Amino acid sequence: MTILANLSGNGGSIPARPRKRKGDILLFPFRERKVECPLFRRYNGRVFYVWLSILAVSNLLWLALVLFGLPGNWLMVLATSLFAWWTWEQRVFSGWTLMAIAMLAMLGELVEFLGGMAGARRTGASWRASLMGIFGALVGAFVGTIAFPVPLVGTVVGACLGVALAVWAVETARGAHPDLSFQRAMGAGLGQLLGIVSKFIIGVAIWLTIAIAAFWP
Repeated sequence: MTILANLSGNGGSIPARPRKRKGDILLFPFRERKVECPLFRRYNGRVFYVWLSILAVSNLLWLALVLFGLPGNWLMVLATSLFAWWTWEQRVFSGWTLMAIAMLAMLGELVEFLGGMAGARRTGASWRASLMGIFGALVGAFVGTIAFPVPLVGTVVGACLGVALAVWAVETARGAHPDLSFQRAMGAGLGQLLGIVSKFIIGVAIWLTIAIAAFWP
C-alpha cells in the first residue's frame, strides 16, 4: 500500500479510471455525444448518422452505374474507403469489411469478364471466338450507349449483341455450320447478360455489407 501511495503522488489515493462507454457513435438510439474525429468535433451523433446516410445514398448511385457498364462496385469501395479513412477514429468500417467489399468487387469484374466467354464455350465455340467475344462486348457496350436513346438499355443490349456478333463472325469464318454459329453466338450473348446481372447482384451484396457495417449496432 505504501508503494502504491508513493506511486500515485496524490496523498495515498489512486484516482479511479474513468469508465469507458462503448459505442458512443455507433449505438442506437441517437444520443448527444462529442465525436472524436477532428473533422466532426463540433457535430453530435445525429449529424454523424447524416453523413453515414449520405454515404449510403451515394453508394446506391454508384450501384446503378453497374448496369451502365461502369465500375460502380469499385466506386462504392473507393467512397467507403475514403469515408473510413476520414473517420478512422470512429472505427465505423474495420479493415476486414474494406477487404471483403474489395474482394467482392474483384469477383464481380471477373464474373462479368468471363460471362460471355463461358456462354460461348458452353455451346462449343472455339477459344478464339470466346476471346474475340470479350472484345466484342466492350465495343458493343460503347456503341450501344451512344446509339440507343436509353443509356441503360443501350449499354446492356450493345454488350450482348457485341459478344454475339463477334462469336458468330469468328465461328462463321472458321467454316462452322450457320446453325451452330448462331447457336454459339446466342450462348455468348446470354452468358454476357448473365454476367452483367451477376455483377449487379454482387454490387447489391457490397452495398448491404457497407450499410450493415455502418448502421448495425
